[in-house]
Amino acid sequence: MGFDTDLQSIQEVRDALQRAKAAQAQLEAMSQVQIDAVIAEMAGEVLRSAAALAELAVQETGFGNVPDKVAKNLFVADSIYPAIESMKTVGIIHRDDERKVWEIAQPVGVIAGIVPSTNPTSTVMFKAMIALKARNSIVFSPHPGAKQCSFEAASRMQAAVERAGAPPHSIQCLALPTLEASKELMTHRDTDLILATGGTAMVRAAYSSGKPAYGVGPGNVPVYIHRSADVEQAASRIIRSKTFDYGTICASEQALVVDQAVKSAIIDAFIRRGAYMLSHAEKRAIEGFILRNGGLNSQIVGKSPEAIAALAGITIPAHTTVFIAEEEEIGKHVPFSIEKLCPILALYTVQDETEGCTLCKKLLELGGLGHTLGIHATDLQVIEAFGLEKPASRIVVNSGTTFGGIGMSTGIFPSLMLGCGSYGNNITSDNIGPQHLMNVKRVAFHMQDIPERESAQPTAVVTDHDTKPAISISREDVMEIVKRVLAEVERS
Repeated sequence: MGFDTDLQSIQEVRDALQRAKAAQAQLEAMSQVQIDAVIAEMAGEVLRSAAALAELAVQETGFGNVPDKVAKNLFVADSIYPAIESMKTVGIIHRDDERKVWEIAQPVGVIAGIVPSTNPTSTVMFKAMIALKARNSIVFSPHPGAKQCSFEAASRMQAAVERAGAPPHSIQCLALPTLEASKELMTHRDTDLILATGGTAMVRAAYSSGKPAYGVGPGNVPVYIHRSADVEQAASRIIRSKTFDYGTICASEQALVVDQAVKSAIIDAFIRRGAYMLSHAEKRAIEGFILRNGGLNSQIVGKSPEAIAALAGITIPAHTTVFIAEEEEIGKHVPFSIEKLCPILALYTVQDETEGCTLCKKLLELGGLGHTLGIHATDLQVIEAFGLEKPASRIVVNSGTTFGGIGMSTGIFPSLMLGCGSYGNNITSDNIGPQHLMNVKRVAFHMQDIPERESAQPTAVVTDHDTKPAISISREDVMEIVKRVLAEVERS
């Protein structure tokens, strides 16, 4: 794209923000009942559009598969909507009668939504829903490789909110996304907050924009399989999690860290479920396609095992679900140890939970600090130790991390934005929802008088001008004075 295209895209951003600001003023005036009706209509539209949007996303991006993208879209209606449906976001949202404090919700304003190519339609619908629940308008900047399906998702959501009484332009998506447009959207004076999902560079740009921002970091998720684990259950849940949409969710497992005592059993359990153990030569062949120019090769992102095998020139059995390769090293130069957004797993062998703990930390430090960690075990002491010691915001126990991290299979707040906390240089470790997209004001009533401080007794102050100058007198002077006084006495 040339200079003229950049100028056009920047102007599109400015026009969209102007419209979004006007729409947000109208959203702010809506009641809780009106807002809830809008969100309900959005959830209904998600149900109606999930399949069509999934097909568009796969056609345009080439990432993932249609059935799982449908499930991902439906997650917005089936899990996220029920979680926020009764949430108060208008007016007085809480009264603490004991402390005499009222909490009042205020929208943040206009939100900039950055959309990734791996989960484009579900991200648009999710962010639109939580933004409007808190009475904010939102402008999306989609990944150029997913602009059509993102635009369609935003258009369908906007049509839904208008049917329910929300103003035009509450939800907008840039038709001409460029890097310059994203920068303009994130830094413009009319943008009040940023929801950034995407690559590390884009998230860093959001945090450097001077605007409040929620960004999410990479998720190089290790999963520890302890000797006390239910091996069959662990293998089944990990396979389902890692193969979901061909591994495009950042909370998916990236490395298996397995106790030596159960290694043979866990490998057998994986193989029975379609996992393919790579030989040394096959591992080297696939390694050549994992990295490109120091980063993950987009050619393998969200691709099936068959597509990856074809790229690497290896032959695999039909119905292979996931590749597994044994690994010992960890580092940015070690392809199997990094985040791989596709059905490829590294397998590390450890002697016990102490060694497993150390290795999991190293994998998180490589590229997943603050994100997610999985553990399969029945020993509660081991589970507790992992929860206490690991630099991860979500410790998912005996569940696939893809589903556990987003709150699909666990009791974590359901979300498609997973904060990494200060570990990952994020502002929060929460799963993001409407509660993060509003200012909460406190009205605090007087509760008790403050005792008057007792007055202190005045203290005499001696100043220089109150002090008489000291008189210097010698012994001879004293004797002379005494003589004069005695003489006066004798005369009298």
